Amino acid sequence: MRLMRPVIALMVVGMMSGCASLMGEKTQKLSINSTPAKAEISITDETGSVVFEGQTPTSTDLEKSDGSYFGGKTYVVTLKKTGYAPHSVTLNSKVNGWYVAGNLLNIVGWLVIDPMSGAMYTLDPTEVSVNYTINGAKNEEGTLSIVLLEQVPSIYKDKLKAIQ
Repeated sequence: MRLMRPVIALMVVGMMSGCASLMGEKTQKLSINSTPAKAEISITDETGSVVFEGQTPTSTDLEKSDGSYFGGKTYVVTLKKTGYAPHSVTLNSKVNGWYVAGNLLNIVGWLVIDPMSGAMYTLDPTEVSVNYTINGAKNEEGTLSIVLLEQVPSIYKDKLKAIQ
């Protein structure tokens, strides 16, 4: 009977925890780089609040959950550099493997602990890296570069001519 108490205690502790909460973190480090360096960075969350400002290269820790039940975070990372078109990347929270595999037999972890802690999420992408081209599609060596139409600044779009 004395052996049963520790076994029961371990089972209760196991049922009161979530695997992602035990193995994961509530925050995730995001690395941000640009070529050339020293681009201005602004990160806003799903409410429009600015959560980080700085210059490349850098990294920052971002919350993966908004603290609500199944409340994964979403961020928009915007990089701006004088003479270059601005670039934005959306970070979405996705369910990670610890949450799925670790809670197969743990309903409390699956439905209560991990959804509240935020450890069940991973932000994707895990890194932001921007390689700028100069407005007007010429790079620093003066040779022609091909860019996507959405990368062309709006002030130049009315001057474009179709090549046939």
